[in-house]
Amino acid sequence: MLETKALPAAVIHLTVPRERIQEVMGPAIAEVMEAVRAQGIGPAGALFAHHFGMRPGVFNFEVGVPVSAALVPVGRVFPSELPAAKVIRTIYRGPYEGLGEAWDEFMKEIEAAGHQSAGNLWETYLSGPESGPDPAGWTTELNCVISIRP
Repeated sequence: MLETKALPAAVIHLTVPRERIQEVMGPAIAEVMEAVRAQGIGPAGALFAHHFGMRPGVFNFEVGVPVSAALVPVGRVFPSELPAAKVIRTIYRGPYEGLGEAWDEFMKEIEAAGHQSAGNLWETYLSGPESGPDPAGWTTELNCVISIRP
């Protein structure tokens, strides 16, 4: 378990059916990157997807990047942050299509260790297609905010 610090970011909020994720991610990433580069404030870190609860078949999340200064909202891009929180973190290596299974396994491990998810999680894409065509070399950091029991 570790404690993260708040990380200012530029994001686009999306709520979409799970099957549309690949359709909406690319354009959202491009829009966020264009906004932060145009304002000269980023990206100041790796791309991420910050999920707010998990409902079957629906993704409610922000796609974004850390920034080095305050973002002036433009289009769908607005300021947000990854939260300061107590998280359990793991690393997944492989294609993005395997992330669902990786999260399932990770959540089982968290529960088996006696922790409970606070329903807030994010994945940070440390390396992906831009690093090479072989998905075996892609690395995604999984972060699950946990509830602290009294």
